[in-house]
Amino acid sequence: MPEPSTDIKYPERYVQTTLFGQGEAPEMGPKGRGAEFNGKSVFSDPAFAQNKTLPIHRWVPWIAGFSQDFVQDALKRHLNGKGTVLDPFSGVGTTLVESVLIGHDAVGFEINPYAALACEVKLRCYRSDPEAIRRHAACFREFFESATGSGREPRSRTPDGFKTRGEFYSPRVLRQVLIVQDFIETVEDGGIRDLFRIAFASTMVSYSNYSYEPSLGQRKSAGREGIEDFPVGRVIEAKLSDMAQDITWMRKRLVGRMPKSKVINRSFFECRRHLERGSVDLLITSPPYLNNYHYNRNTRPHLYWLGFVQKPKDLEPLERDNFGKYWQTVREEKCVKLLPGVAVPEIVETVGLLRTKTPEKGIYGGNGWANYAASYFNDCYRFSQCAKYVLRKGGTALVVIGNSILQGVLMPTDRFLVKIAESIGLEAVEIHIPRATRVGNSIIQSGVRVEKAQDSHTLYEAVVELRKR
Repeated sequence: MPEPSTDIKYPERYVQTTLFGQGEAPEMGPKGRGAEFNGKSVFSDPAFAQNKTLPIHRWVPWIAGFSQDFVQDALKRHLNGKGTVLDPFSGVGTTLVESVLIGHDAVGFEINPYAALACEVKLRCYRSDPEAIRRHAACFREFFESATGSGREPRSRTPDGFKTRGEFYSPRVLRQVLIVQDFIETVEDGGIRDLFRIAFASTMVSYSNYSYEPSLGQRKSAGREGIEDFPVGRVIEAKLSDMAQDITWMRKRLVGRMPKSKVINRSFFECRRHLERGSVDLLITSPPYLNNYHYNRNTRPHLYWLGFVQKPKDLEPLERDNFGKYWQTVREEKCVKLLPGVAVPEIVETVGLLRTKTPEKGIYGGNGWANYAASYFNDCYRFSQCAKYVLRKGGTALVVIGNSILQGVLMPTDRFLVKIAESIGLEAVEIHIPRATRVGNSIIQSGVRVEKAQDSHTLYEAVVELRKR
């Protein structure tokens, strides 16, 4: 079996000294005057990148998400004892995993079935025996080598509805991928079978003729050669080896405490059907940014190959119910109006200015992008209502959000979220700035999305701290 990764970081002190209020939290910023920029942040940089070498978190790459340190900071500062932590946009589960490891109950909503599966697999992985995983991996190696060496035809097939502009897998790679699918079908243990599914899904793009640069597209479009052949079996084995090692690590940390956790594969806007009012102590999340990154389309290969969708129409509910919608889905509407709770002067003026930009571009001009922005802020209002419903009195919501620039118009989404949250009765405590600059060339430089951005316009990342009175 391949050696596990050598660059993994196994923390010896998994915030043990701060668990349940031991140790002092950093001093809070100014109170009693509403949310404001403080020019600094008590939080760690929330960027997901550092998770790539951490146990459990390293299993599934994700375009966006939290760092382990950010979630630990948040849990330390805002929970003095065991509590219930909610992430309404769970992604691949950093908030949920960290909460459970520290001893809190965790609940997550995630509309994307692939990401929801990743969350579930991570949270329940401790139930699988690491030695059983290694035995299955050994059986997989034997099966894979026999099948690839004999020339027999795989039984599995490419999903019928999965179509791409270019060849997604070369013939040699495709045959190996189908053999992997053949083996997964033979695994009777459901937990281990899902580990295999995640091992495949988390690596499947790396040996395809597509890549993320930054959105899913053909390698040749980025000036890179296609992949004619690849050791798919060895990659899957290595991933399983990492998983077995990490599960051993996780089991040691959970000895004597088994917090409750669940992942709800639905929109957070349906929270009233799944959660009781006032049942959440701390909400930690990051909704999609106002940058039109299409999470569902960029996980389309995973959704098809894992069997979550069979045809393009199956993706429509994800498009319709996604937070903020997508520019492509609202650009042709005449005018998306702001909800009453969103129609505060600054937001109305900013969206109105955007609507006047480049009318000669038709749906690619300001009106289409104003529809997108209006839809986004309307969903910020719906999110705030749901947050108020689930939080207990005195409970906190920490919302990581980035600003944006559309058609040259600065969109201070953090300040707008504060105004929206205040309109429904949440208290705005503070706006923290853990990352004063962030890369956003796909927004700033695109001729479709913006005019020349002003020199004073900077993309940053904020943590909006809200409280239920």
